[in-house]
Amino acid sequence: MSIINRDYLPDRDQIPFPPELALLIVRKAARMAEQFEEKALDEMTKAATHRLRQGIEMKTIVRQMEL
Repeated sequence: MSIINRDYLPDRDQIPFPPELALLIVRKAARMAEQFEEKALDEMTKAATHRLRQGIEMKTIVRQMEL
C-alpha cells in the first residue's frame, strides 16, 4: 500500500467564525422552522378535515397520518 503525498495542496488556515454571523444563521433557521411548522399544521389540518367530510373515522385518520 502506498501513501499519496499531497504537498501541492495549500494548508488551510483556521478562520474564526464571527459570533454575530452565527446568531444571524440561528435566527434565520428559527424563522424557517416556524414557517415550516405553520405550513405543516395548515396542510395536515386541511387533509384531516377533508377526510372527516368524506366520512372517514378519526382512528383511521390518526393511523394514516401516523399521529
